[in-house]
Amino acid sequence: MTTTASPRHFLGVDDLSSEQLLAVLDLAEELKADRAARFASRAEMARDELRGRTVALIFEKPSTRTRVSFQVAVSELGGQPLTLSSAELQLGRGETIADTGAVLSRYVHAIVVRTFGQDRLDELAANASVPVVNALTDLEHPCQALADLQTLRAEHGELTGRTLTYVGDGNNVAHSLLLAGAKLGLSVRVAHPAGYAPDATIVARAETHAAASGAQVTVTTDVEAAVTDADAVYTDVWASMGQEDEAEARLEVFAPYQVTPALMARAADDAIFLHCLPAHRGEEVGAEVIDGPSARVFDQAENRLHAQKALLATLLR
Repeated sequence: MTTTASPRHFLGVDDLSSEQLLAVLDLAEELKADRAARFASRAEMARDELRGRTVALIFEKPSTRTRVSFQVAVSELGGQPLTLSSAELQLGRGETIADTGAVLSRYVHAIVVRTFGQDRLDELAANASVPVVNALTDLEHPCQALADLQTLRAEHGELTGRTLTYVGDGNNVAHSLLLAGAKLGLSVRVAHPAGYAPDATIVARAETHAAASGAQVTVTTDVEAAVTDADAVYTDVWASMGQEDEAEARLEVFAPYQVTPALMARAADDAIFLHCLPAHRGEEVGAEVIDGPSARVFDQAENRLHAQKALLATLLR
């Protein structure tokens, strides 16, 4: 299929305005409530936003939550998910990412990609005539941020005036949280070991958003100060996919940044703990925290489904 109109992509948080981000979060809550009601009554899913449409899901990195949540999202909106690994595409034999984007655009209505470099995603989108969605790159994880903010809203209401502290590696998750939070008035603090700060360009963009929304952006190595009075404390694995050879060295560097009960005690009394999963208990987080009453990690995982349904419905209207 082809189209003469320029598609709307979601390659990073900044592809949506603050108003569009809020609209997606509002729709995600609507879809979540609708799904819960239908499950309770054992009724069939009745949404048809993607009826008659096929969405290609390309995974160059392994996945549990992203793959399952996107497959279910497309299906429950009445569409057909087409899940592909790089080994199942000519990408694995040298076909260019540009040609892949152009060819798939003739077959499907949207392309969701989980890959390594942001440049690969950008090149595919530049050559696609249908919407392209970032399901994770080394630079950003914007769909995760949507689910995270949905989770925080459900717990604390409006995001404006709240504070989320991210502890650990200044990675793709930290980048998308910085951008999305700052756009919506949520102050974001990133506490990281020396040498593992988030990308300076991302931080500068977040600071610009924060100046407009009234939020604050803080990047520091002082983890205790960063967590103090936070409404949410968030962490991620210390070595992401592709960094396995650094895992052992990172254990020592990141040890002071483990989220322990003592660290959580510095946060607000009603603070919640967040983690995008998979988690390594005893490394980035203590079992007492992630398995304790403040944890909302499985709500986050569920909200990937609802947020992505809302995103796809919005992009494919």
